[in-house]
Amino acid sequence: MAFVAPIVTGFSSSLAGASVCRARSVARPRSQASGIVMKASPSMPFMETPESLTDESIIGNVGFDPLNLSGVFSLKWMQEAEIKHCRVAMLGTLGYVFPEIFRFPGVKEMNPMQAHDFFVQTGGMSQILLWVSFLEVFGVVALAETMNGDRAPGDFGFDPLGLSKNPEA
Repeated sequence: MAFVAPIVTGFSSSLAGASVCRARSVARPRSQASGIVMKASPSMPFMETPESLTDESIIGNVGFDPLNLSGVFSLKWMQEAEIKHCRVAMLGTLGYVFPEIFRFPGVKEMNPMQAHDFFVQTGGMSQILLWVSFLEVFGVVALAETMNGDRAPGDFGFDPLGLSKNPEA
């Protein structure tokens, strides 16, 4: 029987000596038990850095992956997904806040919840779903290019204002 420390379980010291976890210990082969030293994660020093996160060229990489998702999924795919979700969240926030600040002339004044219900009833949400699905087709093509190494994750080459002309700035 094993005892899980109160700091991990959140229980007080009243459980001292009690059997909280019934995990079986697994014997390691001799090759693993002898002398293999793993690199400690800078973000969580009590855990080891996953093998897939040893590349220090990744921006913001501090070895934080407690669920070892980087060992299951490709890092390029996860970077692409994270950038896409961030962009969708930013557009969603803008779409929620902008109508509260600015009103188009001739448009009925509604709060965001009323606008949602109105567009569900009139079929506007179906149009949004159609256009988002259409854009996802390009996202799949872009993801294939990312996985092949032909482009950086999230880089669609769309820069109408020319803000990325000087990468040193």
